[in-house]
Amino acid sequence: MNTLNPGETVLHKGGANHQRGWESVGGQLFLSHQRLWFVPHGLNFNTASCEIPVARIVEVRLVWTRFLGKIPLFPNAIAVQLRDGEEARFTVFARKAWKAAIEQAVAAARAHLPGTAH
Repeated sequence: MNTLNPGETVLHKGGANHQRGWESVGGQLFLSHQRLWFVPHGLNFNTASCEIPVARIVEVRLVWTRFLGKIPLFPNAIAVQLRDGEEARFTVFARKAWKAAIEQAVAAARAHLPGTAH
């Protein structure tokens, strides 16, 4: 796992696959109040990690895992939509729990933005 930032705690974690186009990379997905990040297993061809600040997330949707990035296979994934239009997809266990946890972290981050009610 990547090193935690000062004051950061893991809110949710679990095994996941990061869907990168046609490739599905296995590893671990972590969520804190600051970020969502994916750490691939060392056995993958693609070993690049992925880190998304919670403040960049605008929506989390329940989606299907896609074979070769195109053909829907199973309804066991989440799509994380970012402010700049990018999307990150992860195949996870208990996708509704992941969705709820990410949405709670996003709501908490928005509540602490300057100019918003606390």
